[in-house]
Amino acid sequence: MNYDIIVIGSGPGGYVAAIRAAQLGFKTAIVERESLGGICLNWGCIPTKALLKSAQVFEYINHAADYGIQIENPKADFSQIVKRSRDVADGMSKGVQFLMKKNKIDVIRGHAKIKKGGNVEVSAPDGSIKEYQAKHTILATGSRSRELPNLKQDGTKVIGYRQAMVLTEQPKSLVVVGSGAIGVEFAYFYSALGTKVTLIEYQDRIVPVEDEDISKQLLKSFKKSGITILTGANVEAVDISTKGCKVQVKTASGVETIECDIVLSAVGVSTNLEGIGLEEVGVLVDKGRIVVDDFYKTNVDGIYAIGDIVKGQALAHVASAEGILCVEKIAGHHPEPLNYNNIPGCTYCSPEIASVGYTEKAAKEAGYEIKVGKFPFSASGKASAAGAKDGFVKVIFDAKYGEFLGAHLIGSNVTEMIAEVVVARKLEITGMDIIKTVHPHPTMSEAIMEAAADAYGEVIHL
Repeated sequence: MNYDIIVIGSGPGGYVAAIRAAQLGFKTAIVERESLGGICLNWGCIPTKALLKSAQVFEYINHAADYGIQIENPKADFSQIVKRSRDVADGMSKGVQFLMKKNKIDVIRGHAKIKKGGNVEVSAPDGSIKEYQAKHTILATGSRSRELPNLKQDGTKVIGYRQAMVLTEQPKSLVVVGSGAIGVEFAYFYSALGTKVTLIEYQDRIVPVEDEDISKQLLKSFKKSGITILTGANVEAVDISTKGCKVQVKTASGVETIECDIVLSAVGVSTNLEGIGLEEVGVLVDKGRIVVDDFYKTNVDGIYAIGDIVKGQALAHVASAEGILCVEKIAGHHPEPLNYNNIPGCTYCSPEIASVGYTEKAAKEAGYEIKVGKFPFSASGKASAAGAKDGFVKVIFDAKYGEFLGAHLIGSNVTEMIAEVVVARKLEITGMDIIKTVHPHPTMSEAIMEAAADAYGEVIHL
């Protein structure tokens, strides 16, 4: 069959690109070898948030007395928590199926391989092979859990994020290697349910891509919750020959061995570029990413790439935005290139983390003279009423023009607050504009206004 656009991969980049293509009148097909929705809907963003919500509810129940409510002997049913997570993921995947039908997008099951002349070869689950023709092919094949040579995953004792979501039994002890978003989210989840968790980070602080103040606050909060944290540490070997695991860790003070039931490797992701025909058609790849222009066209006419397999942050909302821009450019529209310095990042441990733009260190290194404001949630009426006083809002402005350079939030529900900053930066709103914009009281979000006021020496509630 002939199509205007074939999208390979149905994650948040692929299925969004396909829907936008259909909206613009293109005859569209999407190829998927597993479940519609890709990793995000089935094994990433959505099911992990369902797990984290269960952990949060369990924490609320365990601290019910703080709110004047007495509950005796609460228990977490681990298998039901996992089942709920899978049910949520299944429901979202069915939602994508509905969207494909609604937008008249053909769904082709199997593994796709691009060939010369615009052909796409698909090997179906039954072993049959068919070829399809497309004027434009968009690669959106995503990524998978990265493996280190000294931390090979066997899927049972040394696991990746997919296995961590569907364990049949809750481990009594867990070592998490890597403190990026995946690592700290699972560290929080298992710790909240009662697992003894040790978090190991190679760099000198946890969540190392975040502002340094965020790292310090999360370290403080995690230690308070009972998570053991080792920074500046390297896992040299894991012995799985015994009943559990023996993890050999090298730190500044020497080598120590940590015993646990399971090791979770959360050291990043690797792109899915193997076996999709890149070499045969001559698509350029650099350092594991496909080389594209500002609108995701590769060096080969008619072939495009979006999401984790190209430059930029490996985030679901980035892939979706790239997919839309790519298709609109193909349609002859005039979209603006994506501003990768205005992409919000969110981490859903407790307390949550949300950030966008420059960190304080990066702003200084870029040559800005800056104003920095900070407002702790301990001074927030809403946070006090909610019993969620951990954390703060930190904002960074250019001292000369008031440009909103960045914001870094840690606390309850901050992932719902960061969009205000993203919009403000998109519209080039200044620090004084934020201060003079009336925020509702009592809310967590007014902390953004208070932090801006602190930067300019006008804060009221500190």
